[in-house]
Amino acid sequence: MRSIWNGAISFGLVSIPIKLVNATESHSISFRQIHTEDGGRIRYRKVCELEDREVTQSEIGKGYEDADGTIIPITDEDLSHLPLPTARTIEIVAFVPGDRIDPLQMDAAYYLQAGGAPAAKPYTLLREALKRSNKVAIAKYALRGRERLGMLRVVEDAIALHGLLWPDEVRAPEGLAPDTKVTVSDKELDLADALMDTLGEIDLDELHDEYREALEEVVAAKAAGEAPPESPEPARSGKVLDLMAALEKSVRDAKESRGEEPGEVRQLPQRKSARTAPKQTGGKKSTARTAGSTTTKKTAAAKKTTAKSSQGTKKTAAKKTTTAKKTAAKKTTARKRTA
Repeated sequence: MRSIWNGAISFGLVSIPIKLVNATESHSISFRQIHTEDGGRIRYRKVCELEDREVTQSEIGKGYEDADGTIIPITDEDLSHLPLPTARTIEIVAFVPGDRIDPLQMDAAYYLQAGGAPAAKPYTLLREALKRSNKVAIAKYALRGRERLGMLRVVEDAIALHGLLWPDEVRAPEGLAPDTKVTVSDKELDLADALMDTLGEIDLDELHDEYREALEEVVAAKAAGEAPPESPEPARSGKVLDLMAALEKSVRDAKESRGEEPGEVRQLPQRKSARTAPKQTGGKKSTARTAGSTTTKKTAAAKKTTAKSSQGTKKTAAKKTTTAKKTAAKKTTARKRTA
């Protein structure tokens, strides 16, 4: 990796020579502008307005446009003499817990490489101090013509620098939250929690850019003179009218996609309504759902027999429900007469 900036980390009275290296790279596919009639390249040429001619890169410098339109030339030598201590130094100003940094402030990421053998000891000292403290270092540095805010943290055996936006560069989310009063029930939250648990965690290394892969297929097909692949039919998404039903279906779909049984979905609303129903054991409810009509009748008969035995009756229940009812009625009449 090629360094893009050389300087030093200022850690109190300790100075650590370092090189700044990009920590990320873009894999996006870039396109060229062409003339659609003949395929010719469309290029932007840099032209001097006063001389009306194209100029080379070596002839181009920087200039600041004043309020009256006057251009004030600024050279690289002028920028190298900026009255800033951070012109070539990453100046650490504080150490704070990592959760104090708002992710909205995170910007570009860089690796800091020790600048030669003399920097190895202080570099390692700072790295191990950050590890042991479980904190990150807040620093100021100058890069590409402006002073920036940064955060130093440990990544494996290296120190990384994350550029941070200044606090006043982060907008407040005013007026973005729904202004309609909405009540979320505990059942909906429970189903949302169940969906989150079902989706679970994922190894981020498994994620990849499917758009780029599809784009590469289109480019390869066009290069081979073939028709580009057809896009799959998009899933139809109807209007969600019942949030609870949508959550339940999402949990079932997530379980099926992971190869789990859809029957394991926790139906919280049904479970609570079952508590107000007549008392039944879990085993009987499960049998009633899976068995046929004959098994249902036998289960009902067994329940009636259990009820009679609890009243002191020891006779065996009849095979048919109607017979059992008649027998129960006769015995009840007989008891009344005896009394």
